[in-house]
Amino acid sequence: MSVPWPYPFWIAHRGAGKLAPENTLAAFALGHAHGYRMFECDARLSADGEVFLLHDDRLERTTDGRGEAVEQPWGALARLDAGAWHGPRHAGERLPTLAQVLAFCGERGCLLNIEIKPAPGDEIRTGRRVAEVLAAASVVPPPLLSSFSPTALAAAAAVAPATPRGLLLETFRAGWLDQARALGCVAVIAECAAWTPETAAQAAAAGLRRLAYTVNDAAEAERLRALGLDGLITDRVDHFVP
Repeated sequence: MSVPWPYPFWIAHRGAGKLAPENTLAAFALGHAHGYRMFECDARLSADGEVFLLHDDRLERTTDGRGEAVEQPWGALARLDAGAWHGPRHAGERLPTLAQVLAFCGERGCLLNIEIKPAPGDEIRTGRRVAEVLAAASVVPPPLLSSFSPTALAAAAAVAPATPRGLLLETFRAGWLDQARALGCVAVIAECAAWTPETAAQAAAAGLRRLAYTVNDAAEAERLRALGLDGLITDRVDHFVP
């Protein structure tokens, strides 16, 4: 693998795993306080095209809003409480824009794995807009873009072809390697249990970097490290020392 790999081995899931409200600046700050210098996060679009952080299609689980996030303008989403669900000390925490997260990481020398998380049917628009935000920010080294949606990754690649991309997989389905190659991916990010000596060897032979999510068990972390993986995404920022 001749291409330099600028990303650290340990990556904090959604900012600080479960210790703070996921995908918020409070979570990033806490992950940073635990020594993490790379974060995974979920980026999606508002109705009017703002790129912001939220995992779910709907708002109920992690905010005091209701309904589909993609149906709301950013002005409404920006007023939601995205912290009180996690505990009183985080009440009033807001949904951050991707631009705010990029600024936070830039000020602290941190890196990002941005999962493009489109609402159903919004894959192309989301992939393009995420790539446009990254192009405007001119982050060096660039974030690692990933998605379960090949359509979203292809749309991002059309706008920002030099931004590194990773194909997200729950399982190593038929044709995964051809798909990763067709998308110009530099990495495959698979569910931790899907990694075996065989799948790890296949990816390595294809010149792909190999990452796993979501690794919260010490024995599993050691198993994956022994397979030669390049990165592990974890909730347990208070357990694994980066």
